[in-house]
Amino acid sequence: MTPPENKNLIEEHKELIKEVLQAYPEKSRKKREKHLNVHEEGKSDCGVKSNIKSVPGVMTARGCAYAGSKGVVWGPIKDMVHISHGPVGCGYWSWSGRRNYYVGKTGVDSFGTMHFTSDFQERDIVFGGDKKLAKIIQEIEELFPLNRGISVQSECPIGLIGDDIEAVAKKAAKEINKPVVPVRCEGFRGVSQSLGHHIANDAIRDHMFPRFDKAKKENTLTIEPGPYDVALIGDYNIGGDAWASRMLLEEMGLRVVAQWSGDGTVNELVNGLAAKLVLIHCYRSMNYICRALEEAYGMPWMEFNFFGPTKIAASLREIAAKFDSKIQENAEKVIAKYTPIMNAVVEKYRPRLEGNTVMLYVGGLRPRHVVPAFEDLGIKVIGTGYEFAHNDDYKRTTHYIDNATIIYDDVTAYEFEEFVKAKKPSLVASGIKEKYVFQKMGLPFRQMHSWDYSGPYHGYDGFAVFARDMDIALNSPTWGLIDAPWNKKEAKAKVA
Repeated sequence: MTPPENKNLIEEHKELIKEVLQAYPEKSRKKREKHLNVHEEGKSDCGVKSNIKSVPGVMTARGCAYAGSKGVVWGPIKDMVHISHGPVGCGYWSWSGRRNYYVGKTGVDSFGTMHFTSDFQERDIVFGGDKKLAKIIQEIEELFPLNRGISVQSECPIGLIGDDIEAVAKKAAKEINKPVVPVRCEGFRGVSQSLGHHIANDAIRDHMFPRFDKAKKENTLTIEPGPYDVALIGDYNIGGDAWASRMLLEEMGLRVVAQWSGDGTVNELVNGLAAKLVLIHCYRSMNYICRALEEAYGMPWMEFNFFGPTKIAASLREIAAKFDSKIQENAEKVIAKYTPIMNAVVEKYRPRLEGNTVMLYVGGLRPRHVVPAFEDLGIKVIGTGYEFAHNDDYKRTTHYIDNATIIYDDVTAYEFEEFVKAKKPSLVASGIKEKYVFQKMGLPFRQMHSWDYSGPYHGYDGFAVFARDMDIALNSPTWGLIDAPWNKKEAKAKVA
């Protein structure tokens, strides 16, 4: 039964949402009210609509389908060259933006931080860019012969003028004897980057599954399948995240045969199809390929969470339960090894952080997965939401958040500011588009898309970095030089 104080808080937050929505015209208000709600314990979802186009005229933090494909799923595959096919702007702004770390010699066998574009001009829009694309692929093969394949990431004009990138890619693949993958991820498709993830996953299915089937038939796989093989999916190695996760999995006796996509390779895309279990961290961006693997090969998959010691231990045990007693015993050894180290981290930082509050607004998995990591440090999450979630993401979120938590889907810049002004959190953890607005308001902020140039945040090693960064953000003496707007108002009121 919900305590009276929680019922009061739920009603208070619902009233807050109504007040914030009053600024909109009636038509927009009706649309936006479906995307804002207050979580009530016992309900199986957060009660918000999602994966619907943004209201025209509002400032949204969403990306496009091209961003979801090139920037998230395909871009981190390090030994492929990824062509941004279209005007230079899209490629420029998606160039090395997510800090996907990788091992390799840039420009020789790795290309993750290089920018390749077909640089569409007006004449290309008029006459088409197929011939230009074919020439670019030939030039790439001559200049970078150690590349293991090419992807063509199409931008908006490609779909509008009807270029046949599939025909160009098919012909080029035969000429260079390497995969050339056409990806129809024009930015105007769908309502956010989420469709770009789906399209990119479908491209992996259509172009990598046949390569695996052929290698398996001809017995030419580059690995000998083993009983403890796992594929690590949906970890983009931001700040070294995938390395921190991989270390724990291998320490408990598993063999990671593939990383999709951070520090990943073409061979890993193929070899990963031979794994015994798929482990997915970012459910939203890669669940499509997990379902395709299950359907095509009967491969089991599971979501896990390596944010914060509480969830890391729980996830290690859940993963180990899929294997034999040897792996289960090893998991307990790994947990026992790191528990005192994590206790020391908590003992150091929790007294400095406990009692603070945070409001989250990110994409992918973070609006729910990072909640336990904050709780391990005594920081309470009072609001959370996603840029491009689907209904199943919000259902999963109910397992992480407390009663009366404010939920906002595709929150507008105005709404987010108003919620923050009303709830006065100690910290805002969101993206680069929101960062400087809140810092100018005198609020500590952490950029949770690419860890504010820090990381890793995954795994036990990552939690120590996460705790340090939250302490730096919240307890920096610089905040004494600037005040949040509501504090200024309170100070003026006292003087008056």
